[in-house]
Amino acid sequence: MGKLRKIARRSFLIGSAAIAGGVAFGTWRYLTPYPNPVAGKGAALTPYVVVDGSGITIITPRAEMGQGIHSTLAALVAEEMDLSWDQIRTHHGPPSKAYFNGAMLEEAVPFAPTDDGWLATTARHATQIPAKFLAIQLTGGSTSIPDAYDKMRAAGATARAALVQAASLRLGLPAENLTTASGAVVTPDGQRIPYTDLAEAAAQVDLPRTPPLKPRSEWKLLGQSLPRTDMVGKCTGTATFSGDIRLPGMKFATIRMNPNLGAPMTGFDATAAEALPGVERVIPLPGGVAVVAQTTWHAMQGAEALKIDWAPAPYPGDSTEMRAGVMAALASDTPDSTPRDDGQISDFTEFNLESDYHFPHLAHAAMEPMQATALFADGRLTLWTGTQAPGMARDAAARAIGIEAEAVTLHTQDMGGAFGRRAEVDCATQAALIAQAMEGTPILLTWSREEDMTHDMFRPMAAARIRATLREGKVAALDYKVAAPSIMQSFAERAGFPAGGPDSTITQGAWEQPYDIPHFRVQGYRAPKTVPVGFWRSVGASINGFALDSAMDELAHLASRDPLEFRLSHMTHAPSRLVLETVAKMSNWGSPRPGRALGVAFCLSFGVPTAEVIEVAQTPEGIRLTGAWAAVDVGVALDPRNIEAQVAGGMVYGLSAAMTGEITFAQGQVQQRNFPDYDGLRIGQCPDIQVLVLQVGGRIRGIGEPGTPPAAPALANALFALTGTRARDLPLSRQFRFA
Repeated sequence: MGKLRKIARRSFLIGSAAIAGGVAFGTWRYLTPYPNPVAGKGAALTPYVVVDGSGITIITPRAEMGQGIHSTLAALVAEEMDLSWDQIRTHHGPPSKAYFNGAMLEEAVPFAPTDDGWLATTARHATQIPAKFLAIQLTGGSTSIPDAYDKMRAAGATARAALVQAASLRLGLPAENLTTASGAVVTPDGQRIPYTDLAEAAAQVDLPRTPPLKPRSEWKLLGQSLPRTDMVGKCTGTATFSGDIRLPGMKFATIRMNPNLGAPMTGFDATAAEALPGVERVIPLPGGVAVVAQTTWHAMQGAEALKIDWAPAPYPGDSTEMRAGVMAALASDTPDSTPRDDGQISDFTEFNLESDYHFPHLAHAAMEPMQATALFADGRLTLWTGTQAPGMARDAAARAIGIEAEAVTLHTQDMGGAFGRRAEVDCATQAALIAQAMEGTPILLTWSREEDMTHDMFRPMAAARIRATLREGKVAALDYKVAAPSIMQSFAERAGFPAGGPDSTITQGAWEQPYDIPHFRVQGYRAPKTVPVGFWRSVGASINGFALDSAMDELAHLASRDPLEFRLSHMTHAPSRLVLETVAKMSNWGSPRPGRALGVAFCLSFGVPTAEVIEVAQTPEGIRLTGAWAAVDVGVALDPRNIEAQVAGGMVYGLSAAMTGEITFAQGQVQQRNFPDYDGLRIGQCPDIQVLVLQVGGRIRGIGEPGTPPAAPALANALFALTGTRARDLPLSRQFRFA
């Protein structure tokens, strides 16, 4: 990877510059506010492909956290280059504005994902301009594939064109007489010239501005279920995570931060800690301390021995008070946003349904705790960490220790889960501060599980209030209000970004649902800021998907109609109807099942219509989940098996939160400290999950998030069908006993 590190020190490549005997190819599709390094040529390149004598490496500049993104991004390039799957290697791209996420802002446009009109399309395209200006290299929001779909295929096509042109010049044959196959240029008489032999010559070739892309009918890799490039390493234990970094002279650290989140430390006594075997140093940090030792275990023992004085919490001390603040916001006359206001809700004074739904704080609870390795020497910082935002982590670490970002080299490692948590930069910043204090000594920082659980940026506590009127068996009016602290405000304050305007995450997953209801209003209310909140898998849709779909299920029963047919009767959006019809067939909806019951749910989130059905049964040990089905429409399925895995994983994540997920506060501090206090769905509880991936919805979509929102309402609706008890307050374990 030495050659890759040389590339990593460049944000842009001019033309197709040779790199250490090879060539890096890429494509830059939009005008940029940054200085144009290829003035007069009409194109600027970013590194996505490296070809040299040792082989072909595809740069995959999005975080691999178990979702298989490196494999799918690599397939986009490999398809256009005519590579065999066993010929490629992948490497995460360095922090660079060139790797900005162009799809990041599309979710915030005021047009439903089902709206493909010219104005909505123009608005989505226009978000590329601020996205490029912000230049955030971010993995999240199910945006990696929509962002990469065109530009990474174009990068592969550009590379292929350059290699063919290089072969044409070498052989004296017209380029149109040459073909490519399995990583080689092929002559009419069958002679094969490997790409690796053409790399240096290809570096001198003028690249096409808009290379032609393969039609789907000619795809050989895309659309197929491919072996994941990271699977062997993860199955054999040879994959390198942040905690696997080992450097000569390395020391190990952990931290203790104020459990009153955001409050400072007022003093500490390290006498007992420093007397323990293996403990070498105690270092003050903003809001807490770090313990450096010979091993991580020694460091954690030292952290336990510290005596620390903490300042009190700057927010209401317990969950009951926090809920009161949310409910007060819900009763406010001043909404933060009204993204949907069809008809005249004010004309309705009588409602068949008036319900409140309540949601606790939730932790991300990734299996890998927060970790980072850092080395500060000669005025430079090197970081190895799992991060969803490499540029933000690099810049935050640089600011923390007072150096320029250019003096930081950051290596993004694989992650053992993230779900939004590793979009934060706290661990990287702490590692940088400890490394600066221990100059010349590499430091591996590992948070304890207790620190990880109690110092999260949680999914916010929220509440929704729904009033609805039925007429002739259908919903005539639906008034939806939801209140929660602002994720965008909380995140922006930590990241140093401006956070003006309404927070679209509060109403996400509610206003854009494809229900044809004549009088339909959705309003979001910003609750007072309390504890730090952040992006939790599917963000606002995980809240609103439960409340709105639960209400639709309640209304179906009030109307004495089949819940699935009731939803369909309010939909005209064909892909949404199809996923509901498909999941009905998959689950044999409507067939007799003595002792068991089904619940259905639908949510359109991140542009993906998703329908799920859960089957439950009453057993002597408690209620057991006995079946689960899901149908999704991603527009274009690049790797069906990986999509199925993501939907199933999202469903399990949503079911875990629905059944037992709850973070509570007492005297300002989190009460749940480890997995025994914050459990997930166990293997023995998990039903058989069947997923069907559809491809009729047009634009390509991401899939990391959409499997989560329907899981909780599908389960709650099944529980109602089984027991007659309606759940409006999560987690469900408050009302039901699960096996």
